[in-house]
Amino acid sequence: MKKTFKIYAVIFIVVMVILALFEVNKKERISWRKNFSIEEKSPFGLFVFNNEAKDLFKNNLRKIEEAPYDYYSRNKKGAHNILVIEKELDKQSWKKILDQVSGGSDAMILVSRVPKNISDTIGYHSADISFAEENVLKLTDKEYLNDFIKLDKFPSGRGFSYIKPKVEVLGKTVEKDNSDQANFIKVSFGKGTVYVHSEPLFLTNYYLLKPGSIKYAQDVFSYLQDRETIWFVENDTKVSRFFMRFVLSNPALKYAWWVLLGGLVLFIFFNAKRKQRIVPVIEPLKNTSLDFVKSIGNLYLQEGDFHDMMAKKGQYFLNKVRMDFLIDTQYLDEEFAKKLHLKTGKTMEMIHEAIVLIKKGQDPYANVMKEDLTRMNKLLDEILR
Repeated sequence: MKKTFKIYAVIFIVVMVILALFEVNKKERISWRKNFSIEEKSPFGLFVFNNEAKDLFKNNLRKIEEAPYDYYSRNKKGAHNILVIEKELDKQSWKKILDQVSGGSDAMILVSRVPKNISDTIGYHSADISFAEENVLKLTDKEYLNDFIKLDKFPSGRGFSYIKPKVEVLGKTVEKDNSDQANFIKVSFGKGTVYVHSEPLFLTNYYLLKPGSIKYAQDVFSYLQDRETIWFVENDTKVSRFFMRFVLSNPALKYAWWVLLGGLVLFIFFNAKRKQRIVPVIEPLKNTSLDFVKSIGNLYLQEGDFHDMMAKKGQYFLNKVRMDFLIDTQYLDEEFAKKLHLKTGKTMEMIHEAIVLIKKGQDPYANVMKEDLTRMNKLLDEILR
């Protein structure tokens, strides 16, 4: 057992060393997926914006982790600001936001795609206006002409293909070989205002950490009034409350955790196997049926009642014929002999001889000898074989 344990221990250590070498030499891959998550530190997450948002909105920002429809159905709010950043909302939630704007609130919507009926209500049509690998976002206000941001990584190229006459253009997408296209608009809606920006990518970690890029973001949000701002974000509470989240999110801690679990499993396996108690051998119960049959047979032989034994043997034989061959045994005549011959394939002479001995055993006045019993027993067993 000690030798086996040493072999497994060496194999385990070698495997762990190989995994550690792979982990040390492995290059960390960067995810360029556009997730827009406030918890993600990947290039296109909103971790940096989430940390800077309190100062940007002067500590007057509230993050809501539920749909606008549910929130406004339970809360009656006065005039305030509404912020939506690349969040999928149902049509009822969009209608609730427009109801709030109609009552005097302002909404800053930074999404690449909005349901068509909602965009029609606001007063614009969105589309893919650019397919270039790089473009520049600029504001139209003369005060902000020097504040721009260059999108050099996977711009969405979204903008407005049509806007109603009363819609004011606040920002454009600028390209070298194409004319400028609107991507940031302002629309009066009821007593409030709707601001729509079709390229929320400028708020992600990759662009906010670039020198000078944060000024463009500050200019965009400067259009909102200085009052309470409600930011509808994705619900990440289930992820953040998981007690192993920090360990599993760190590659080194994750491998250490799996190594610990593997070591515990091996320890339990070998320790339990080494200390397992001896299982006692339990003798199976003896089958006494055969002994009983032998005792009954010896009793008959000692008594010398060969006639009764022939009768019982014949009765047993006829019962087997009825059950196995489905032959009527009421009349032991020539028809019975033919059917038994066809079913068993035995000769007619053998079957006729067996019938004679069976009838002899059934006759209470017949003179039966030991030789008759022996011959009958041999014939009947041969027929049933």
